[in-house]
Amino acid sequence: MKTFRNPVLPGFHPDPSAIRVGEDYYLVTSSFEYFPGVPLFHSKDLVHWQQLGHVLDRASQLNLDGIMPSRGIWAPTIRYHNGTFYMITTFVDNKKKEHNFYVTTTDPSGDWSDPIWLEHAPGIDPSLFFDEDGRVYYTGNRIPPEGQEYPKHMDIWLQEMDLEQGRLIGEKVSIWQGALKVAHAQEGPHIYKRDGWYYLLIAEGGTGHTHAVTIARSRNITGPYEGHRSNPILTHRHLGREYPIVNVGHAELIETHQGEWWLLCLASRIAGGYYRNLGRETFMAPVQWEQEWPVVSPGVGRLELETRSPDLPEVRWQIPPIRDDFEGKSLSPTWNFLRTPRGEFWSLTERPGYLRLRLKEEQLTEQGNPAFVGRRQQHLMFSASTHMEFKPQIEDETAGLTLFHNQNYHFRMELALEQGKPIIRVVEREAGEDKLLNSHPWSNRHIQLKVIGHEQEYSFYYRANESDSWEMLVEKADGRLLSTDRAGGFTGTYIGLYGCMQSKSLNKESNLNIHSLVDFDWFDYEGVD
Repeated sequence: MKTFRNPVLPGFHPDPSAIRVGEDYYLVTSSFEYFPGVPLFHSKDLVHWQQLGHVLDRASQLNLDGIMPSRGIWAPTIRYHNGTFYMITTFVDNKKKEHNFYVTTTDPSGDWSDPIWLEHAPGIDPSLFFDEDGRVYYTGNRIPPEGQEYPKHMDIWLQEMDLEQGRLIGEKVSIWQGALKVAHAQEGPHIYKRDGWYYLLIAEGGTGHTHAVTIARSRNITGPYEGHRSNPILTHRHLGREYPIVNVGHAELIETHQGEWWLLCLASRIAGGYYRNLGRETFMAPVQWEQEWPVVSPGVGRLELETRSPDLPEVRWQIPPIRDDFEGKSLSPTWNFLRTPRGEFWSLTERPGYLRLRLKEEQLTEQGNPAFVGRRQQHLMFSASTHMEFKPQIEDETAGLTLFHNQNYHFRMELALEQGKPIIRVVEREAGEDKLLNSHPWSNRHIQLKVIGHEQEYSFYYRANESDSWEMLVEKADGRLLSTDRAGGFTGTYIGLYGCMQSKSLNKESNLNIHSLVDFDWFDYEGVD
């Protein structure tokens, strides 16, 4: 039997939504405060996914200025109808009155439209359903019209849409409030139609340990909906906090062109206790239908790290190389910025073959847009390294490698000046407080930085070039501060390259440091799970 390994999208890839167009499959996930927004993937077999790019890749589509960690873009849904792709999502804490919008394209790997904002669309997690009669419906969650009976009590609602006018029409209809009377955070609704039934799939229980997938059905799209007596159809909350896969929920059903059904959902892998440094990842499980209801992972009833593959021809994409030499004209879609990048602080062309960063006043310790280019940590055990050229001219200029969760929880391995002398140091930042773990004198402009992660042990190394041996600077730092269980929020760990300076470093008379630069020759990332 052919099998595959979960997760199918490792690392911080939560809230998966997927569609089939012919024999092609497309998938999007949440991106929160990172830019570009909404990573977009393509597959032929549901197991091997190739990133095409991002849906929201222009500042005109996505202004993340000042957005708090774990706000921004939540829970996108992707759909396809009559030659057009739609992506609808929520922008949390944006400055507009409207928070839900959609964009469109006829080519998913090309440009998507600017946002079409929806008025009178409360709540989060919007989804679209195209019915057989040509009508289109919006679903989302909201506070129940009659008020909340308990904390986080939410209502799943539906309303018809006029896509040509970009607006909701008709009456809002409450269609379900979850499987349990005390189920909180009813969200993530998706509607499907099969054999004359409308199926409503939702998440409830919150995105933490009690997360769950539940389902209801109706003969009419507006209801009434009956909940499945076997709800929840998928959860791990009953398996305890030592089971290796936790917080399972927020799912999408998809039928293959061979007639099989599968479920994609978010979940997290734990390490070193109940800690989830990688954030919420995308997992997959088989589905079969019994008595007109879906059964997830039949015979098992839970997600597995290894399970049978879909009955589809296997199509493996070219594996991304371990090394990024920064030889291209644009960054790989693997890389992201913190919030919408402002100012021309990065370049691949000023010094061909290098990623050049101009140091910015905005710090990694602030809620801003620092000179940061990062990628997800995707393995519980990994190695990441880079070759950096940088010479701090005065104190408060730093550049290096970061293991980053948010501005208050991260590690920084950086070149800096201390009492006028250059050093390489590792700083641990937890709850907004910096702690120096170790430092060492370093006068060479060239330095290679390396971090090895082994579950919750992160070790930091340095050397001048490939001909030298790695020198350990910090051994087995406690990585649990990178988990949402300490750092809060909904994201996962990023590995970033950065350069920062304080405003007091600017000497306006001599123009000193105005154009301080750091060059990265290459970056290696290798998972060793």
